[in-house]
Amino acid sequence: MRAWVTWLSAVLVIAMGCEGAIGTKELTGEPRSVDAGVPPIELPDASVEPPSDAGTDPDAGMNPDAGMNPDAGPCASGPFGTPLPDCQPTPVPNTGDPHADCVARINQFRWDCQCLPPLARWTDGEACADGNAEYDSINGAHASFTAQPCGSGGRAQNECPGWGSNEQVIDGCLQLMWDEGPEDGDPNTVNGHYESMSSTSFTQVACGFYTTPGGQVWGVQNFD
Repeated sequence: MRAWVTWLSAVLVIAMGCEGAIGTKELTGEPRSVDAGVPPIELPDASVEPPSDAGTDPDAGMNPDAGMNPDAGPCASGPFGTPLPDCQPTPVPNTGDPHADCVARINQFRWDCQCLPPLARWTDGEACADGNAEYDSINGAHASFTAQPCGSGGRAQNECPGWGSNEQVIDGCLQLMWDEGPEDGDPNTVNGHYESMSSTSFTQVACGFYTTPGGQVWGVQNFD
């Protein structure tokens, strides 16, 4: 998604170990692998904000079973090493449960675009993720990652601050994150959100949402 880089300021944060050091990584910096982990460095300060022309249909969403057919021919040989280019699966009408739809959308990208197995819905982490979204709406993107950590073990957090609706977070922000593509060694490109979404080191994901009094939606995705 090189065309979006001019407006996109993105940061991925990663924590390693149940009681180990918490690390952060600014995605515009040196190359790294999400699966390999990173040493503790500076706290992040931004994430994926909505484009000025974000007009995602607020009635569009995801069927939790969409995009995952283990018998599908193209995926018979297992995951692709890199995602299909320009992969933009069309969301189906939402279920009314944004937490479930968010997980389904992530899994849709994983399966339809790279034949990766689905992540489990981390229901026990959703209340914490909702709290993260509310906390960050006041204190800034990713502030909750160290102040209100959810879960344990090797983790990562993606965030969509200040979007127009839950559906726009699910349909639009997650598409932009996937469009970053894999790490390419270019310090001027952003890749970390895609790396979290496509990682095989995580087994589950919890999505959180908070709507501010002004109507802006903050969305958090915690990977564990």
